Amino acid sequence: MTSEPSVVEVTLESDLKNLEVAEEIVRRVAGTAGFGEESEHQIEMAVHESMINAIWHGNKNDASKRVWLRFEIYKDRLEIRIRDQGIGFNINDVPNPCSGENLLKVSGRGIFLIRTFMDEFHVKYLPGSGTEVTLVKRIDPAHQPKQGGTDREHESHNSTS
Repeated sequence: MTSEPSVVEVTLESDLKNLEVAEEIVRRVAGTAGFGEESEHQIEMAVHESMINAIWHGNKNDASKRVWLRFEIYKDRLEIRIRDQGIGFNINDVPNPCSGENLLKVSGRGIFLIRTFMDEFHVKYLPGSGTEVTLVKRIDPAHQPKQGGTDREHESHNSTS
């Protein structure tokens, strides 16, 4: 018997004011999944940056276009999908913000943060539908609330991102 994930899905207008809506949903979903405060903040920042990219770069800030946000909570991970209605981009064309010539440029920092904060990051162009990014954060079993007990809060620092 395989257990189905818990799913939260929302469709938002391409308007930067909806970042707050997305962030509130992230906080609730990450808390429900059992993440500690530090991981919750990392997930929130990754979704924030992905939403900005979807609204600003993907949908060109066109309020008639939509951004889909989907959370799937599995026993061992949280998967987040964010899809815009843009024409797509090549992830290899995004400049590395750590390279000397790019240190003072703003572009590319969002992707860098997403990759730093999440365990997995995937970009897929869906012809006729837009671009979808998938963010994955694994759930540390030590953070899962124990049946009938309390969850002792501590944060594990994983340097492999």
